[in-house]
Amino acid sequence: MTESVLDYMTRLGRAAREASRVIGRASTAQKNRALQAAANALDAARAELAAANEQDLAAGRASGLEPALLERLELTPARIDGMIVGLRQVAALPDPVGAIRDMSFRPSGIQVGKMRVPLGVIGIIYESRPNVTIDAASLCLKSGNATILRGGSEAIHSNRAIAACIQRGLAEAELPAAVVQVVETTDRAAVGAMITMPEYVDVIVPRGGRGLIER
Repeated sequence: MTESVLDYMTRLGRAAREASRVIGRASTAQKNRALQAAANALDAARAELAAANEQDLAAGRASGLEPALLERLELTPARIDGMIVGLRQVAALPDPVGAIRDMSFRPSGIQVGKMRVPLGVIGIIYESRPNVTIDAASLCLKSGNATILRGGSEAIHSNRAIAACIQRGLAEAELPAAVVQVVETTDRAAVGAMITMPEYVDVIVPRGGRGLIER
């Protein structure tokens, strides 16, 4: 029996919710280890990334995708370098989880402040740039959040290949694979499902055109 889009997205949501409880308690060292290992995996998988990206580019050319969109879609060696550098830069950032700021004393003498804590599960919807997959995944991971990433259908093969590298990094750091999940269906119903399951997704971040954001 074929799994429906709603059932598929619900499965991703449940897995992300469970993973969020683990990544939210992960140490800085463990998160940084995952990021560095993912960077190493990207570096080792350049040929696989290029092959997957060529599948997307070929499909885009065949469907008449505009040259500007094809340019955004392409994973050049320089862009792969940029993704690797980006992962290492995020690993080098201070861990935001647990940071306390704006401490002050109330008239009663009690000292209060604001502590940064993970949000839980973040759903991110974006369009053709596959390098956004790394940007979004790395920032969510470092901030102790699980994430479900729904990239543009035109970049599906590239995003799957990038996600495989992230999964290797998570495995090396002994973190659940569901900390970072890429939606692997191109069915647009997946977006509708993601934005209507608050029991699993705490925040939705849309990045794209007006029509997407208005949803």
